[in-house]
Amino acid sequence: MADRGNLLTRHTTAGAQRVPYRLVIFDFDGTLADSFPWFAATLNDVAARWRFKSVATDEEELLRGMSAREIMVHLGVPAWKAPLVAADMRRRMSAEIHHIRRFDGADRMLSHLHAAGITLGLATSNRADNVRRVLGARNLRLFRYLETGATIHGKAARLGRVLRRAGAPAARALYIGDEIRDIEAAHAAGIQVGCVAWGYNRLEALRAAGPDLVFERMDEICKRLVGVGH
Repeated sequence: MADRGNLLTRHTTAGAQRVPYRLVIFDFDGTLADSFPWFAATLNDVAARWRFKSVATDEEELLRGMSAREIMVHLGVPAWKAPLVAADMRRRMSAEIHHIRRFDGADRMLSHLHAAGITLGLATSNRADNVRRVLGARNLRLFRYLETGATIHGKAARLGRVLRRAGAPAARALYIGDEIRDIEAAHAAGIQVGCVAWGYNRLEALRAAGPDLVFERMDEICKRLVGVGH
């Protein structure tokens, strides 16, 4: 019988149903790593190099309500240039990774999930070295599956690879991210998605995109998935 602490209630037409998550896959930037301040401070330097619209300070909150595609349109970045801009941002982050820290409470949260028997994965377009330096060796050992680095196939394909490697049914997997595109990727991969309120997209924009779960504080992840807090 599944551990009651590792159960989450899902409401269906037949009534409340308990669903144990065996696999939880995390996004990195904005979910575990507090990288938005660095991103906001760096964006206009990148804009000057690649010749797209710079962002005024009072526009930052506007961008946090947009999807990644909407941001590219708003800034005037053509589709062919977007991968080049993203690669430039990743190179800059690698050089300045010492400015980026984990969110408070992330260490305890990951430790609790791992101790409860949940298999942990991570799916991000960020570089493996950046992930290692921000998470640290102790946290990294808690993850069984890592999908890092740029790919032409997108995040949904990463999630699919983690599912296949883990041998976990999609109905018992959860992806946790902070952006509208994370919701879209999880839906495309056929798995549930939980969104955090402390990342790149604003909470109201995330809710409008239809996540299965919303976490407004870091400690809510453990409370809702394994029944323990910090």
